[in-house]
Amino acid sequence: MSTDRLATAAPATDTRRIWVVDDDRSVRFVLATALRDAGYSVDGFDSAAAALQALGARGAPDLLFTDVRMPGDDGLVLLDKLKATHPQLPVIVMSAYTDVASTAGAFRGGAHEFLSKPFDLDDAVALAARTLPDAGDVSEAAPDADARNATPQLIGDTPAMRALFRAIGRLAQAPLSVLITGETGTGKELVAHALHHESPRSRKPFVALNTAAIPAELLESELFGHEAGAFTGAHKRHIGRFEQADGGTLFLDEIGDMPLPLQTRLLRVLAEGEFFRVGGRELIRVDVRVIAATHQDLDGLVAEGRFRADLLHRLNVVRLQLPPLRERRADVPQLAENFLAMATRKLDIAPKRFANAALDLLQAHDWPGNVRELENVCWRLAALAPADVINTTDLQGALSHAPVTGGGRGEWDHALAEWARRRLLEGAEALHAEARERLDRTLLEVALELTHGRRAEAAVKLGVGRNTVTRKLGPGRKRG
Repeated sequence: MSTDRLATAAPATDTRRIWVVDDDRSVRFVLATALRDAGYSVDGFDSAAAALQALGARGAPDLLFTDVRMPGDDGLVLLDKLKATHPQLPVIVMSAYTDVASTAGAFRGGAHEFLSKPFDLDDAVALAARTLPDAGDVSEAAPDADARNATPQLIGDTPAMRALFRAIGRLAQAPLSVLITGETGTGKELVAHALHHESPRSRKPFVALNTAAIPAELLESELFGHEAGAFTGAHKRHIGRFEQADGGTLFLDEIGDMPLPLQTRLLRVLAEGEFFRVGGRELIRVDVRVIAATHQDLDGLVAEGRFRADLLHRLNVVRLQLPPLRERRADVPQLAENFLAMATRKLDIAPKRFANAALDLLQAHDWPGNVRELENVCWRLAALAPADVINTTDLQGALSHAPVTGGGRGEWDHALAEWARRRLLEGAEALHAEARERLDRTLLEVALELTHGRRAEAAVKLGVGRNTVTRKLGPGRKRG
C-alpha cells in the first residue's frame, strides 16, 4: 500500500497539508495521528516513489517529513528531487542514524530540520508548527558534493553527539568562523575535518597547523610564508599555510598559545583577507575559512591580557563545545570496537573483539585523555592481547589509573582535602556531588576490575544492589 488513507485527517481547523514518508507503518501512523490531532491534514506514504507519484497528481503539500533509510530511493534522494522541483517546500528529515554524513547530507540538500529517532511526538508537532509559518524561507539546495565518504569518522549516539552532528550539518554550509573548544583528546580536529568535508569548500585544501607545536619565532613564517632572504636561513620563497589553504579551510589548533603580535596579524587577515609574506612587499589575497580550536579558557586569557578580545570575537562567530568522553560513556563500547577493528586492519592481524565484561570496564573508566586515550588503549590491545577475545585481564595493564598515595586513612584523607581545597579555590560549586560521583566511579571501576567485569559480584563486594551498579555504570549495550 503506497498511501495511508487512515492517516488522512478529516476537515480540520488548519487546512495546511503535511505528508509523512516512512517505510515503517507504525512511525507513519503515530506521527500522522499526532499531527492530525493538532489540526493538520495529513497523508502518509511508505516510499519516496509513492510520495513523488502523489506530488504529480495532487501538487505539493505545505510540509513534508521523510525518513532517510527506505527501500528504493532513500530520503536524501527524495529530498534532492523535491528541491529540484519545489525548492520552497520545507522538508524535515527523520532518522535513527544521526551521523555526520546523514545530518550534513540532509542540510546540504536543503532540509529545514533534522529530527533524530526516536523523537517525542509533542516535539515533532511543535516543530511542524514552527516550520509552517516560515515555509517561504527555505533556501535552495546546495550543490551536491562527492566528499561524504571522505569525512573523518565521528562516532556517537548520545544526545550530546547527536546535537553536535546536527550543528556540523548546519555550520558546514555557512561561511562562518567556528571556534571548537573542549578538553585535549575530545576530537576537535575531527570536527574541523567534518566541517570542511561537508562544506562547499570540500574540493579545496584542508590545512591544519598546531600553533603550540611551532616555535614562536617560526610561527609567522609558517602562517604567512616568507620571501628569499627575509631572514638568516631563508634561501628561497616559502608559501605559508594561508596561501596553501586558499579556497579551502585552515584549521588552527591550540589558538590560545598564539603570541600576541601574531594575533594582531591574524586579525587583519580575518578582517581583510589579505597579508604580506615575511620580508615581502606583494599584497597576498586569499579566500580561507578559519576554524580554530583550543582546550584553554580564551575568555580568561582575554581578562589576563594574553589574548586579544577583538580576535576572539572574530574567531568565535559560532562556538562548538565538545563533551569529554566521561560525559558520554554510552558511546565508549562503539568507539572501542571501531578503534580495535581499525587497529587490527592496519596492523594486518586477525580480527579481535571485546568480551562484554571488558566493555563494561572500559565504560566505567574515567578516560582523562578522552577519545585519544581510548584509541591508544585499543591499539595497544590489538598489538599485545594474546587471544582473539580481549577480557578484563588484558585491560589491567592497558588502562591508566590515578596514582595512589598509600593505604593509610590519613594519607587518603590528606589527598582528598588537598583536592577539595584546590577545586574550591578554582571556584567549583556543588563539590559534594562531584566528589560523590568520582568516589562511586572509582569504587565501581576497581570492583569490576577485581571481579573481571561480573556486576553481581562487584555489587556484593561494594555492599550495594546490582541495580545500583548498573545505574552508575550508565546506559549499557544489548547483551549477546
